[in-house]
Amino acid sequence: MRETLLPDPNISRLRLNTLIRLRWLAIGGQSATVIAVAYWLAFPMPVGVCFALIALSAWLNLFLAFRYPATHRLRPAAAMAILLFDAAQLAGLLYMTGGLTNPFSLLMIVPVVVSATSLPLRMTGLLGAFAIAATTLLAFHHEPLPWFAGETLDMPPHYIAGMWMAVVSTIAFTAVYAYRVAEEARLLANALSATELVLQREQHLSALDGLAAAAAHELGTPLATIALVAKEMERSLGSDPRFQEDVTLLRSQSERCKGILKRLTSLSAESETHLARLPLTSLIEEVVAPHRDFGITIRLEPGERIGTEPVCRRNPGVAYGLGNLVENAVDFARETVTVRWHWDDETVGLTITDDGPGFPPDIIDRIGEPYMSTRHGAEKGGGLGLGLFIAKTLLERSGAKLTFENAFVRGQGAIVDIEWPREGFVDVERGI
Repeated sequence: MRETLLPDPNISRLRLNTLIRLRWLAIGGQSATVIAVAYWLAFPMPVGVCFALIALSAWLNLFLAFRYPATHRLRPAAAMAILLFDAAQLAGLLYMTGGLTNPFSLLMIVPVVVSATSLPLRMTGLLGAFAIAATTLLAFHHEPLPWFAGETLDMPPHYIAGMWMAVVSTIAFTAVYAYRVAEEARLLANALSATELVLQREQHLSALDGLAAAAAHELGTPLATIALVAKEMERSLGSDPRFQEDVTLLRSQSERCKGILKRLTSLSAESETHLARLPLTSLIEEVVAPHRDFGITIRLEPGERIGTEPVCRRNPGVAYGLGNLVENAVDFARETVTVRWHWDDETVGLTITDDGPGFPPDIIDRIGEPYMSTRHGAEKGGGLGLGLFIAKTLLERSGAKLTFENAFVRGQGAIVDIEWPREGFVDVERGI
């Protein structure tokens, strides 16, 4: 499959309501902290300035809540501006309450982590640079840490340097970790959506025979009426030379339509039995046939066969997955693709081998991840790897186990081995 599906840009957009709720949580925590320090512990501190900064954050929350609907998704630039405001507001509070001597200075990492889960890497880097710069300024310029009246708590420079290192390293580590986890989740969501679309399309095509039979059944009654009227007209006007030819044509065409509808009605009932189940060799031929006319020789080689040939239920997902693997092999092969199969009393297996360059060793263990290109270079089959992910997902749903490896024999490149438990492969009820 050519990977033409693109990720939905709305998936990665941050919802405004999420930021509003996080800010209300921050406002509640900041207010509770100021009240506890100023009135419960009775430490002297600039309460008015602190509550002014908190009120500014609350005002922005109210403005955004009334200005936009709760389901509004922010563009990356808008989300970054809001997170920059949050980082600046928190830096202002820390400046008034001791800078890096304040244990809450670690909260400077929060806007960066939120950005890493939803914004592009470049914007997250800019926000992280701003947070680090603000942290550096707070290490040298800040108001005294609130403490007992008449006393000053002086922290040694080593402690402040350690806090700076802790904040900066935490920003870097958590931002990179959060970005990687979120990016993998987004790619997986896009790939699974594409998989569901493929399954829906294949199931829709397989259901067309049933729809045709239903349509034929519904059309049967009015067509029978037309045929009856045509027969009566032929009896009454058949001897009139003005209408004889037209009436005969109408009668013959109604009989023709009746025959067509009869075949459509019997399509599902008569053909479904032998079409719904097929031997392994028929499945292989059906999968390989569309890829024979691309200048690459496809050789079919039976392997060890013990017992009777397994017969499986027709499954669009399995046919699509196997077809995708064969297509990938044809795309990268130089001259030949070899398809081997085998079966015994316990397993059913299929191996697809091409004489191309093989899989790059650095990514062979990651083959099948969404948007992971499986081969490098200028080969005509290069892509994002989404098609291979879909194929792997569909085949594993059928109970198959897939193995990707390179051949070390001259003239052979990549090898894909698919193996099913025989019981699951031929299961009439569950099918594959």
